[in-house]
Amino acid sequence: MRFDGKGVVVTGGAQGIGRAACELLARRGAAVAVLDRDEGSGAELCREVERAGGRAIFRAVDVVDFGAIAAAVSDAREAFGGLNSLVVSAGIQRYGTAISTSEEEWEEVLGVNLKGAWNAARAVLPALLEAGGGTVVNVSSVQALATQPNVLAYTVSKHGLVGLTRSMAVDFAAHNVRVNAVCPGTVDTPMLRWAASLDEDPAAVIDTCNRMHPLGRIARPEEVAEVIAFLLHESSSFVTGAVWTVDGGLMAQLGGAPRAE
Repeated sequence: MRFDGKGVVVTGGAQGIGRAACELLARRGAAVAVLDRDEGSGAELCREVERAGGRAIFRAVDVVDFGAIAAAVSDAREAFGGLNSLVVSAGIQRYGTAISTSEEEWEEVLGVNLKGAWNAARAVLPALLEAGGGTVVNVSSVQALATQPNVLAYTVSKHGLVGLTRSMAVDFAAHNVRVNAVCPGTVDTPMLRWAASLDEDPAAVIDTCNRMHPLGRIARPEEVAEVIAFLLHESSSFVTGAVWTVDGGLMAQLGGAPRAE
């Protein structure tokens, strides 16, 4: 699957799944616009891509700010001569129930994970329509399909992202724009390592995550990136409005997370 001559915008592209997607797409010929609020990691990624002979630009963006995203997308559109795809990978995790989640945490998580996806879509879609079509992949989570305890805002945001995916897929199908979602299980990303660090025994958390998945391990970011690339590519030309689990069998089994005593 090659992406020569294609321009791709990736939100949350500096780390984790987004970074893996940027690296993979750039290796396969795409020009990649990395949008992230982590300036150090984003700039470093672009330098690595360019050293390898690829093409990438970085823009420091908070996805909650539509104006900032629109300006970054405009820069990418001009730099690449057009845009063909969007990957929404910006996301954050916070913990709490309907009682313990603060209003600030609720607004923060829904802002980044859901409003940020909508902001990116409405900034990029005009360019895709101008190009005669294109593709969008939203990175959701298995917690769009079920939930663990104590993750109210995150679960709500990821459920909402699936609804956003399906709605856009239907609205823009006639314009040759395909929109799909991937729902990863546990992936070895900086966000996971941060979450594990909140426990007194981070290694035990990672071990539990490994054992939860029937394949006996968590995913590598590049494994999710491969599925993202397929859904962006013309190889998946009859796939839209779909929700792809990339979860090592997690959702295929009864149970899942061990019940807290």
